[in-house]
Formats: sequence, structure tokens, C-alpha cells
Amino acid sequence: MTLDNNFFEIRLARDNTDLMAAQRLRYRVFVEELGGDGPLVDHEARLERDEFDPIVDHLVLIDTRRDASQLDHVVGVYRLLPGDRAAEFGRFYCDSEYDLSKLKASGRPLLELGRSCVLDEYRGGAGLFLMWKALSEYVLARGVEILFGVASFHGTDAQPLAQPLGWLHHHHLAPEALRPVARPEGFQRMDLLGKDELDRRAAMLGMPPLIKAYLRLGGTIGEGAFLDRPFNTTDVLLMMDTAAMSAKHRDFYTARWQTNG
Repeated sequence: MTLDNNFFEIRLARDNTDLMAAQRLRYRVFVEELGGDGPLVDHEARLERDEFDPIVDHLVLIDTRRDASQLDHVVGVYRLLPGDRAAEFGRFYCDSEYDLSKLKASGRPLLELGRSCVLDEYRGGAGLFLMWKALSEYVLARGVEILFGVASFHGTDAQPLAQPLGWLHHHHLAPEALRPVARPEGFQRMDLLGKDELDRRAAMLGMPPLIKAYLRLGGTIGEGAFLDRPFNTTDVLLMMDTAAMSAKHRDFYTARWQTNG
């Protein structure tokens, strides 16, 4: 499929059609492609949803050539939950997997990112850059200082993930004063290999693109992975402190990307 920026629109979901199209995309990726499930997943309607959907902002990437009436127009989505809204609701999504008490106690403006996915034929093209550009505008407009959320490896067998998990643990742990820790019921050690046993090339090859993108921006991770068995994933908590970014990282993050698709 030829991708052309002229057909892309990116914005916050503004009606139930946008929301359901985002949930349809999530179903295609997280359920059909990756084998996940959940208590509120609607298999008959092919919608992946949960209790957070009514309170979050859905940043959606739209291909205007596709049919909205068939819930086919959303080809990328990022779910955004500001800290003040999470406090009113009572929790973040990540609270079920990680102890976030240090982050919450920091008193700094937080934004949780979640349910990020892009339709397979749009991965690696202009769409992801457009989503990051829109995300940066959202963050800057709201004065967010710390972004965080879980990113997933497929499957719950940690041994094949020893290289990427070990690399993250030994090279990218978040500062102890802010570091979330995976909850005991799903805790998976990440230091399955010693630092001297790591192979950077093997680690990078085994790492999802989203995690590598955060690392390039100076992102850090929480302690321990979390085995999310209903979703068939091994999750790591990614965190990005915008105040701690180097000037190079900040320029990249806030850039107005120009891409040709």
C-alpha cells in the first residue's frame, strides 16, 4: 500500500465512531494478531475495550481514504491519561502492574500512555512520526513533565527475551527516586543474563520498535517486567522525564517532522 501524508489526519477522537474505530484497531492488533483477551473485550463486535476508555483521550491517526462507517478509518491510536484525571478516577492503568507510588509522590505533572498500536501496513512509515509530533504538542500544551506506560514483548516466556530484557535492566533503569517496581503477582526478573553476557545487536534485534524509540529519546525503565497472561505479553514500564532530556533529545522530541511517507 502506498502511504501518502496528504491522506493522513491526526487528532483526538471526537465521537463514538472514532472511539469504536480505535477499539476495532486495538482488537485487530492485540487480540487477532497478538492473541490477547480481557474481561470487556467484545469478540462478536471485534472491539478491544476496558474501563479506562471513557476517561482517557484517544489520539487517533486517520487515513481519510478508508471507510468510517465500517470503523475502518483509524489506523493508529495512542491512549492518553493525564495525572489529574487518573487521580479523579482513582488509578492509572499501570497501577495494576507496577507500584507507582514514587512517581505519584514526586508531585510532578504525569501522563500515562497506553494501548499504542498501528495497523500493520502503516508501521515504519510517516504515520508513527505524525503520532509522535501530535503527542509532543499534547505534552507541551499541558506542561507534562513525566510520560510513562507499559510496552510489550509478545509472549510470557522470558527466557527467549533474556538479551533485550537484560540490556534494559543493565543499561536503562530509571533513577531510584522515581523508579516503579513490577508487582509481585506478575514480577519477572529482567537480569537473566549478567552484563558481560549481553550482546547489543541481539538485544536490539529482539526489542520492539516502540521501546527502541523511547530509548533514543533518553527513556528509562522500571524495575522488573510484568507477565500479563490475559494479554499474552511480557510488559516493561517505560518512563521519559522531559526535564532530564538532553538538548539533542528535546529537539528531536519537539521537532515538526517532515516526512515523505
